[in-house]
Amino acid sequence: MALTDLIPIPGNINPGVVNAKQATMLSLLGNPRTSYSNDCQSVTNPTLRDLIVVQDVGPFKAQGLRPAVESLTTILTEVAKEQAEVYGALGSAGMLCARLVRGSATSISNHSWGTAIDLTLNGVLDTRGDKRVQGGLAQIAPIFNRNGWYWGAGFRTEDAMHFECGDALIRQWLEKGVIGSTGATGSAGSGSRQILMLGDRGPEVTALQEKLNAHGAQITADGIYGRDTQAAVMAFQSSKGLAVDGVAGAATQAALGKS
Repeated sequence: MALTDLIPIPGNINPGVVNAKQATMLSLLGNPRTSYSNDCQSVTNPTLRDLIVVQDVGPFKAQGLRPAVESLTTILTEVAKEQAEVYGALGSAGMLCARLVRGSATSISNHSWGTAIDLTLNGVLDTRGDKRVQGGLAQIAPIFNRNGWYWGAGFRTEDAMHFECGDALIRQWLEKGVIGSTGATGSAGSGSRQILMLGDRGPEVTALQEKLNAHGAQITADGIYGRDTQAAVMAFQSSKGLAVDGVAGAATQAALGKS
């Protein structure tokens, strides 16, 4: 089987790894820029920009956040030892790219912080959203996972070319002082893990939407924190006498958990 041959998404992917939510990225790393589009733009946040490096990671050069690039180098060294054929076919479609998530008007891509990379095999990009993945990518995904990276095949819209630093890995960098306190809101404590906000995606958002619906909202539980979910959160907060900010923080989620 060729490395680019397509296979179904394997079971039990991303064990123990959670993708970093937008709230995590903004609170720990700050906002890369003040406005976004669907096109790649430069990072304008000077503190974050100082952490951007260009480095040879083995099969190609990568530009991204320094600890992410260093982690990627470690991962690809392991790929070279364990999956030599895949290593020889690897290429990159980009790491640092300040833009919105494809198809979204609100979600900032983690590429904007230089903590995600899109990989090619023999110059071929995996097709996004077809629920099938290149076999070669499936072979190396466990190596990324054990180093704290999330594989995009696990997104609601499958994105198997995409690998990004997980939530726990980014928090480890902060605890070790690797990234300092660059976020606009300062360092985030463990409680910020619960925060969900406009632009977030994933099963945690689906669970939030289902709870909102149980309290009378009528929104689609699609795992995307869009304007309708934000409005539903604000309506719920108002009904419970909470601060109406459209952000599902600890207080809001605790109230949603009550019958």
